[in-house]
Amino acid sequence: MTRRKFSREFNVEAVRLVTDRGVAVAQAARDLDLAESVLRRWMRELTAAPTAAFPGNGQMRADLAEIAALKKEVARLRPERDILKKAAVGSTGQRNSSLEGISRRLETKRFPRPCVEAEGGLIKVMLSVDR
Repeated sequence: MTRRKFSREFNVEAVRLVTDRGVAVAQAARDLDLAESVLRRWMRELTAAPTAAFPGNGQMRADLAEIAALKKEVARLRPERDILKKAAVGSTGQRNSSLEGISRRLETKRFPRPCVEAEGGLIKVMLSVDR
């Protein structure tokens, strides 16, 4: 049988089940599929040094390091994103302009019945001329 690894949260909650809720150690151990001696050892460790108990394995430290690296990357990328947003607003006057927006702008310039169509990667604008 392989050795099972439990998270710090699981260990703390198992101990709280006995200490706070008043469940018997034997019953809690049966419910959690643990040996009574393991649960009693967790109780001793948690009462002796609550902050130092159950430090976790190397995986937990690796996760914390990855989270820290991702937070640094987010902090670096956020200003870049904001700069790009401002550049997009400054260059077009508005963000996410659509074909309808182009059509409305042409109507305001007194072009009669403009027709705007998207064709592949191009936008085709057709104007009718009234004589």
